[in-house]
Amino acid sequence: MNKSILLLTAIAGFLTACQNKTSEEQVDSLAKSPDTVPSQSKACYAYIKDRDTVSLSYTIAGNAIAGEFSNNLFEKDKNSGEINGIIKGDTILADYTAKGEGVTSVRQVAFLKKGTQLLQGYGDTKEEGGKLVFTKPHDLKFISAVALTASDCK
Repeated sequence: MNKSILLLTAIAGFLTACQNKTSEEQVDSLAKSPDTVPSQSKACYAYIKDRDTVSLSYTIAGNAIAGEFSNNLFEKDKNSGEINGIIKGDTILADYTAKGEGVTSVRQVAFLKKGTQLLQGYGDTKEEGGKLVFTKPHDLKFISAVALTASDCK
């Protein structure tokens, strides 16, 4: 009789262990499911005044950001290109690959969201790895002179 009880206990333990493994596999397969991909949202901003136009459109996936940025300020070199970076709280920090006047360059850009506007950040820069980066990204000054306002995405 003791052997029967011992055998039943061993079988019950084995079945319990097998059921837990199945649950773990189901959780793992759910985590890998394409339905759990972070949702994406798109945002567009623009500044248009007299002969000046600045625009930014981007898509957010998690904390990653990718999009297009364009500067067309009167009597300045026009440039446009792609941005890729991160968004943390109300701040965007991204690499901007710009094409203007036949030259391609990469520099960091920063924006601070204030209500329905984005303010561009300015600060000291240095060249590092073939691009201009902020020396102190936490000490940027966000200027409201060219505030980009939320606009409809086209």
